[in-house]
Amino acid sequence: MSGMGRREFVALLGGAAAAWPVAARAQQPVIGYLNGQTSAVSTKFIEAFRQGLADTGFVEGRNLAIVYRSAEGDVTRLPVLAAELVRIPVAVIAAVGGDSSVRSAKAATTAIPIVFTTASDPVETGIVASLSRPGGNVTGVTFLGSLVAAKQIGLLRDMVPKLATVGLLTAPFVPMAASIARDVQTAAQAAGLKAVIVDDVKNERDIEAAFTQFADQAVDALVISSGVFFIRHLDRLIALTSRHALPAIFNDRDYTAGGGLMSYGADNTDAYRQAAFYVGRILRGDKPADLPVMQPTRFALVINMKTAKALGLVVPPGLLAVADEVIE
Repeated sequence: MSGMGRREFVALLGGAAAAWPVAARAQQPVIGYLNGQTSAVSTKFIEAFRQGLADTGFVEGRNLAIVYRSAEGDVTRLPVLAAELVRIPVAVIAAVGGDSSVRSAKAATTAIPIVFTTASDPVETGIVASLSRPGGNVTGVTFLGSLVAAKQIGLLRDMVPKLATVGLLTAPFVPMAASIARDVQTAAQAAGLKAVIVDDVKNERDIEAAFTQFADQAVDALVISSGVFFIRHLDRLIALTSRHALPAIFNDRDYTAGGGLMSYGADNTDAYRQAAFYVGRILRGDKPADLPVMQPTRFALVINMKTAKALGLVVPPGLLAVADEVIE
């Protein structure tokens, strides 16, 4: 099984047993990888995390063991999985794949260091006391997903010349959903656009109804929120934007690679490398409370030319020139 050992694979699928013998734990640190996302969308993030650890001198299987626990997108499983990691016990918990991971880890332990990745503002959501001095046993990396809304609307204006009404699709359990809605509304007003916000999506049936609402209100283009829920429904979202001939912008490249028109957001894989760097520092003796929450260093614009053509859009040369990646 290339790139992934059988033991890891079983753990990623939610295997219940901790696979590390006591003797091995005594010889090398063991960290826990608590993941709210599905295994299918996590491979690239796990590889980035491993690379970040290697950059700090820790190599899985050589001088480090990793116990993987994945909720497979069902965040209600996270408290039990977090408790398992605490019982092992692990030296550090990497809480990734959504705010529910770090909240579950925080509820499970105040002693074991926790390093998170999140799209939310961790101060506003109460994860840490401040970005510069997080306090307690928790620190990590934020993508600050709500801050890209104004840029995304600007990109939609460039892509859709006759843009008059922009829609936002989000959900009540998306981190910072209210802030994202507020930022989209503000950015739309500043650009002279009408905003239609659908923020009560809870399941696939609601997604279908939302697109009907966007059609009824003559939405010209769409911003689709980030979050584990929407990643789980990636294929359905892309199919609906195609069926309704609705240009849409997403936060993550996976959507664009899957057929979405374009994406703009923080480089999430880089954030996982940053998180692993903090795990390495903690293993070497640093305290989470003294490690400032890191913020994005890389943002990427990705455009799918095939999708643009199918939508009858001519991508402006200026937009192509600033794109980090163009998928033909």
